[in-house]
Amino acid sequence: MRIDIITCLPKLLEGPFSDSILKRAQDKQLVSIVIHDLRDYSTNKHKALDDYAFGGGAGMVMMVEPIDRCISHLKGLHNYDEVIYMSPDGELLTQSIANQLSLHQNLIILCGHYKGVDERVREHLITREISIGDYVLSGGELAAAVLSDSIVRLIPGVLSDESSALTDSFQDGLVAPPVYTRPATYKNWNVPDVLLSGHESNIEQWRYEKAVERTKIRRPGLFESDL
Repeated sequence: MRIDIITCLPKLLEGPFSDSILKRAQDKQLVSIVIHDLRDYSTNKHKALDDYAFGGGAGMVMMVEPIDRCISHLKGLHNYDEVIYMSPDGELLTQSIANQLSLHQNLIILCGHYKGVDERVREHLITREISIGDYVLSGGELAAAVLSDSIVRLIPGVLSDESSALTDSFQDGLVAPPVYTRPATYKNWNVPDVLLSGHESNIEQWRYEKAVERTKIRRPGLFESDL
């Protein structure tokens, strides 16, 4: 898989992709994550990327031209399955969306900034808009990192235990059940006996029941969405 991320602040993305699972995935050549500095595509002598909004109002708007130049350049090199804009009013990122995107080969992710992008970018260049929550960040860079992480970890070979991703929260419409590790007793806090029993079917039943119980308490909307 190849993920091209377009940003006006590339240094914000250095950390998330230089360690842990995302780094290992790149080292294994299972994914290529390429950061593009949008200022490289500006024809303005000051490399400006934003301007005042027509009609007035607070905040600056990212201009259409450099974004179009960057996306057009990338499309001349590769075929892309999606051109994604990280936006507060996009569709809310879910595990299902991450699963879908993990099956693609090439993605572009555009990070907004300032007051957002010229609407013509959204009308003519973007194929999908995604939000990571009902709140506003200073820019789309952190959201792009979140989206990338949710996708890359699902690519076969990225996780040392591929079954791990299949038992994550939301894969089966439930949050994950409680998990424990050694020691079995700590300060008289004990691991449930069933997990120490070695009885696989009883353990799986316990985990399912706890997942249902936890989902009803913490995320009841997951049940309502299935109705």
